[in-house]
Parts: sequence; structure tokens; C-alpha cells
Amino acid sequence: MKILGIYNIKGGVGKTATAVNLAHLAAESGLRTLIWDLDPQAAATFYLRVKPRVKRSAAMFRGKRELDEVLKGSDFHNLDLLPADFSYRNMDLLLGENKKPALRLLKLLRPLADRYDLVVLDCPPSISLVSENIFRAADALLLPSIPTILSLRTLEQLLDFMEGHGLKTPVYTFYSMVDRRKRLHQDVIASAGDPRCTVLQTLIPYASEVERMGLERRPVTDYAPRSTAGRAYRALWDEVKRHVGGLRPLSSFDSPF
Repeated sequence: MKILGIYNIKGGVGKTATAVNLAHLAAESGLRTLIWDLDPQAAATFYLRVKPRVKRSAAMFRGKRELDEVLKGSDFHNLDLLPADFSYRNMDLLLGENKKPALRLLKLLRPLADRYDLVVLDCPPSISLVSENIFRAADALLLPSIPTILSLRTLEQLLDFMEGHGLKTPVYTFYSMVDRRKRLHQDVIASAGDPRCTVLQTLIPYASEVERMGLERRPVTDYAPRSTAGRAYRALWDEVKRHVGGLRPLSSFDSPF
């Protein structure tokens, strides 16, 4: 089982759209996929038309509920969801009650290793104990970044944090919400990236198809797969597969670990 964290300190950079579209493409390719909505705003849960119907699901961070008690199916084959609810706003406090708070997320996910090939974490925008859990649980971090100076500064802050805490999780970034008409966007894309992470080549455009996700409540790769944005997300998924590795369906003869 591979764990992919979709993360950025900043909000509004396209994290949830990335998480939902990549999870859909993974499931479509045959991977048994789980997307865990870790953001109390629950945007991924909304996009996938899921109602949690389980109050206080964050109680699992206290060991009072197992993950499989709150798992929900989606409208798509091979794609399940761990929905968020507003109790996730207290997640840092709940994690802090554990003996090893930075490893709680990984401990919760381990029992699902024989059920899923890929877990996609849709992460809240912050640097916190939740973030550190994500960094330690994930096999790789994928960061959508708008091509602006502030986004580059945010990326540098994240890499400084990880370096200072001895975190070795590979970091991949790509530019999202790209407007090629803007000279600043062009200049940032052409600039050399931070050597501590890998800048992927795929550019996700600023496009109305992505904004329509809130109306369609489906991935772009489902309702507009041949659109510019749909093709861009597919290209991004192909890049992620090449870099992360091990993203293939497990046969009945493969070890789930």
C-alpha cells in the first residue's frame, strides 16, 4: 500500500481538486484506492457526494473507533472515502493525547494495507501536528503550487521545516491554476526549482472545468476527461506513477505490504 499526501501550507492552491482527480484516475486504472479527507471543511467529501452520517469521527484518534467503521463507498468502482466532519477541527488536540502523536495516522492506516493499493490524503493547509503525521505516514508528498513568489516562499518554508525535523519524505511539486497570459507565471515556471524537491513538468491550467467540480460534484477526469484540465490531470497522474513507483494493482499472489 502506497500513501500519497496532497499538501501545501497555503490554502486555495488546488489540493482537493488534485486529490479527487488523481484518486479517480488511480481507481480507474485498477488500483484499490482510498481518499482520506483530513480537512474539516470536507471539500473532498462534498465533491464525491458522500454524507459522513457518523458524528465525531475524529474519535478514532483516541482509539475509540476504527477506520473501517467510517469508510464510505463512492460512485466510482475501486474508490472509497474516509469522509471528514467538523470534529476534525480538534484533530491536533486529539493527536496530542497519544503516546506517539506524530505516528498516530500511520498506525491507523496500517490495518488497511491488505485492502487498498493507494491511499490519497487530502490535507488541511497548516503546519501542525496533523502535518507532521502526514509527513511521517506518506511515501511521497505532492504539492500543488500557484506560480507566484508567495507560493515559492511557502514551499521553501515547508522544505525548511522538513529538513529541520529530519523528515526524509520525497517531495514533488507542480504548478496549478496556471495562467500562461501572466508574465509572472511564465517567469516562475521557467525559474530553477528548489533542489530539495522535484518539480514535475505537468501544468494544471486555471480552467472553468475545475471550478465546475462544485456543481458537478464529480472529478473533472470523469465529466470532462478530454478537456484541457482533464488531460492535464491524466498527465500529472502518469508523472506521479513514474516518480513514486509501486503504483500497480496487487494480484492475489502479491504481498499487500
